[in-house]
Amino acid sequence: MKADIIFRIACAAVILIMLIYYMRRKKRLLSILTGAITGLAALVLLNKFGEYAGIEVALNTFNLVGSSVLGVPFVITLVILNCL
Repeated sequence: MKADIIFRIACAAVILIMLIYYMRRKKRLLSILTGAITGLAALVLLNKFGEYAGIEVALNTFNLVGSSVLGVPFVITLVILNCL
């Protein structure tokens, strides 16, 4: 398989897992909005002020979608991967 196909399948699986997670919550919409807003806020703050800590994370489509779907843990993973 090509790497592009594997990447797209992995992204679809992650989105499906998060969709199942949010559907099992009592307050679905509030959970989705809270996760997306905090993830996007963390990414924007990291992009804006991360240079002071020596961390540079780009605001591209992958990072925006990842932080809105997965939230703050995605942003933390970006920081860890950036430090390696």
